[in-house]
Amino acid sequence: MPLFAQVKSVLNKTKKRDEWFLDDYTINPYSGCSFNCLYCYIRGSKYGLHMEERLAVKENAIEVLEKQLQSRAKKNQYGIIVLASATEPYLQFEKELGLTRKILELILKYRFPVHIITKSDLVTRDFDLIKLIDEAAILPPDLQHLRHKAFITFSFSTIDDAIGKIFEPGATPPSIRLKTLEMTVKEGFLAGVSMMPLLPEITDTNDELSNMFIAFKKAGAHYVMPASLTLFGNGSTDSKTLMLRAIQKYFPEKLSRYQTLFERYTIDFSYQKMINQRFKNHSLLHNIPDRIY
Repeated sequence: MPLFAQVKSVLNKTKKRDEWFLDDYTINPYSGCSFNCLYCYIRGSKYGLHMEERLAVKENAIEVLEKQLQSRAKKNQYGIIVLASATEPYLQFEKELGLTRKILELILKYRFPVHIITKSDLVTRDFDLIKLIDEAAILPPDLQHLRHKAFITFSFSTIDDAIGKIFEPGATPPSIRLKTLEMTVKEGFLAGVSMMPLLPEITDTNDELSNMFIAFKKAGAHYVMPASLTLFGNGSTDSKTLMLRAIQKYFPEKLSRYQTLFERYTIDFSYQKMINQRFKNHSLLHNIPDRIY
């Protein structure tokens, strides 16, 4: 079970809204993540190699968040809240704790729009609240043209369960995620995919991108957003170390290529340019936009 921690703030104001995620604010109900994705950008931080063993629940989150949302609402400082930006909002023990659901209740109460980013099928439990948010929330002035006020994005690096098990060992299998995406769209939500990160020469090939876009189109995705892989650090708990170790074990023929691509933490520019064009081609071919609006 996770630890319980007291916090002074839950609602975080972003410096600049991201054009993909539309985040004016972010909320992370938990610290750490039991999904334990090897490529997670948090790797190299205090959570280290065993992120699932260093989980913390923000025990006073609801009390603190209510004060923050109430203050922002009184000042008419409405904006889209991304839930969550640094951890999964639907970790396994969310079923018992229900902290994310309580947060959604407050978001509804104070009428803030929300963008949920998840790898879990547990989001279906909260469809009732998310529908009410979609109806009642107040958009910021420059986003009044949007038809929806709640968005649900499912994160994929692959649709292959075997590959997912290697790089996302604690996450909900991609096949279940894909079915949940389809269910979410059928329920009338604006929903799509964050292909973040694409795995070089594993899931960013033309064939793999084609397979994924076909699957996402079939599921009804309204958008598919791309991002390349970034790997940090050389310590034993850092994402670069863990990813290269996994590549060496499961894809040894690709190890030298990965070492070349990631001489720095970002991928080689010429490779990135090629992947961007490849992604754009598939986006146009399958008529799926590469952003929410």
